[in-house]
Amino acid sequence: MSETAYLVADAHLGRGREPDRDAFVTFVSTVPQPGDHLVLLGDIFDFWIEYRSVIPRYAFPVLCALRETVARGTRLIVVGGNHDRWGSTFWRRELGGEFYPGKAEVELCGRRAYLSHGDGVSDPHAGARILQTALRRDWAANLFRLLPPDLGFSLVHRFSQAVAKRTRDPSLLDRAAAAQANFARRLLEERPEVDLVVMAHTHRPILEEPASGRWYVNPGAWIDGRNYAVLAGGAPQLRRFA
Repeated sequence: MSETAYLVADAHLGRGREPDRDAFVTFVSTVPQPGDHLVLLGDIFDFWIEYRSVIPRYAFPVLCALRETVARGTRLIVVGGNHDRWGSTFWRRELGGEFYPGKAEVELCGRRAYLSHGDGVSDPHAGARILQTALRRDWAANLFRLLPPDLGFSLVHRFSQAVAKRTRDPSLLDRAAAAQANFARRLLEERPEVDLVVMAHTHRPILEEPASGRWYVNPGAWIDGRNYAVLAGGAPQLRRFA
């Protein structure tokens, strides 16, 4: 059986999103097969930070499902997003996956793939770029860990809801999607060894072939209809999980 890669992003799992979480657990538990690749391209959780001894309750079913699919022989690749890049050794030691806080280049189904959540490429305004630059620093995560976890997660939940109302502007998303597509075209032109560029963040499903057999893919957002993408032997495909 030929290997397949499943690309998922922007589930934003957290409080009040149990139906999306349960569907994601079902997807992880039933779709990837031994020898396949499951690639999570950021913002799977609406917020994630790695502690030494604390795991968020809402994340527990998801983490168990991921661990079980890895145990069955699926390769797990996790790329951090702007909501969940504060990870370290947990994904590797406890789940058996690979974790990249920023970008990554890996082999997927015989192709060289460039993976990134895409927020650094597509943030259209200076304030977002400055905030994300600060949040990528280790000191920001270390400061946050000084808060009691219940308080910290409650504050982030409120902040995330407030920010989401301002950042879902369709014109901003159009500009961000265009910036990502331009970045992907340039990268594929400048680096002939790369066959595939995959980004997320804009919640816009995109499938584009800038050169023969070389693709830019955005799987869209799981939270917006349970979108994902599939890579096997031929052209990538955009799908929805029913």
